[in-house]
Amino acid sequence: MRMYENDFYPYMCHECDAREAEPAQVKKFFMLTKKGLAVLIAACVAISGIFGIGGAYITGKVLEGSMLYPLKESTYAIPMNVDLAAEAGSKLSIQQVIDVAADAVVEINTETLMNDMWLRQFMRPGAGSGVIITPDGYIMTNNHVIEKSSKISVTLRNGERYDATVVGYDERTDVAVIKINAKGLTPVIFGDSDTILMGDLAVAIGNPLGELGGTATAGIISSLDRQITIEGKTMNLLQTDAAINRGNSGGGLFNQYGELIGLVVAKTEGTGIEGLNFAIPVNTVKAVASQLMEKGYVTGRPQIGIEMINLTSAQDAIRYGARNLGVYVNKVISDGAKKAGFQEGDMLYYLEDIRIEKPSDLTDGLMKYKVGDKVKVTVVRGNEIVDLTVELSEQKPNQ
Repeated sequence: MRMYENDFYPYMCHECDAREAEPAQVKKFFMLTKKGLAVLIAACVAISGIFGIGGAYITGKVLEGSMLYPLKESTYAIPMNVDLAAEAGSKLSIQQVIDVAADAVVEINTETLMNDMWLRQFMRPGAGSGVIITPDGYIMTNNHVIEKSSKISVTLRNGERYDATVVGYDERTDVAVIKINAKGLTPVIFGDSDTILMGDLAVAIGNPLGELGGTATAGIISSLDRQITIEGKTMNLLQTDAAINRGNSGGGLFNQYGELIGLVVAKTEGTGIEGLNFAIPVNTVKAVASQLMEKGYVTGRPQIGIEMINLTSAQDAIRYGARNLGVYVNKVISDGAKKAGFQEGDMLYYLEDIRIEKPSDLTDGLMKYKVGDKVKVTVVRGNEIVDLTVELSEQKPNQ
């Protein structure tokens, strides 16, 4: 048996008698074989492509919609191992921030005496958070956490539980100070809310749901001076995307050094809303808390000295015998208001040139005046419009 070769492939003659093929026959043999080989290769490639495409299509249909195949054409995958503290330029890790700050955050539980529709009394439980501001037991929280409470208790991070008393509160800023009989506590380190920047690290520590004390969540500062109206009070707040839930109110918002930069106060809730959470800047909180500890109230805040009710429905108007909707004078409190001629049933209309449509229009408008200033207030009384001039007095908690 002999071997015949062309330029690329060796072939063997399969003649049994080993006779040598004629040159012409050999040339013809090789020409046919090369064409056949080319056709065979092309066919193999085509068949492989068909099966490959078909297999991929079938596999895609099988896996589509499963957890192994979650991405659609318009979906983008992002890495999930980002170090938030590093990305925000933090000097400390989130773990280190928690180590610095967590002992200064407490759980607050309250009981409030309520009446049901049949005037039967019952105790309604409530919960929130607070931050320790002195080693001897002064604690800051939100006024709405402890407002009208019959009983307040505080639980430290180590599990110790104490009864608390109210030192003072301020409805306008929603800040309150309470006190427990304890020594050697770990107070917060105060930061400076005027120096923080958007994108800075923000760590919230509190008692979400009133059951999960010591919970920490992390995010960034989303906005520095967000004006928000909460229950008729307009407040300038820090905004963060650190997760906040009911029970976090009164807890701390901390910066990259573990310093307190805000007192958690509210979140926005609703379908499709996420990451809109707010805190009172610490510079505001610190100033208010100092006055509450010293005087029991915020001094130097001007007021007219009347009790207002916002009539927003026909039912409200009927209940109070008013002809119109708006801000209704329910009670005249201060001597200055009585001397100026305010009467129960007056409807507030203007403070100087500021139209009064809700109680916050009056209280916000008064902030540019001082105690002792005289201002003109226009009211609607029956069918008359009456101008009254009143000397502003100092607002105190019982007013």
